[in-house]
Amino acid sequence: MVQHPDARVHDLVALDEIELCTELIIAASSSDEPLSQEQIDAVLGLGQH
Repeated sequence: MVQHPDARVHDLVALDEIELCTELIIAASSSDEPLSQEQIDAVLGLGQH
């Protein structure tokens, strides 16, 4: 019998990716200029310790 991976795990990953994309879209639409790499990193929560 073939075992299928638990689809809920994949759904959680997809939801996290959608949330990050949504945050980037909101930040980009609120800016008059393209977002800098530093701004993108901040939106994604990178570089925070």
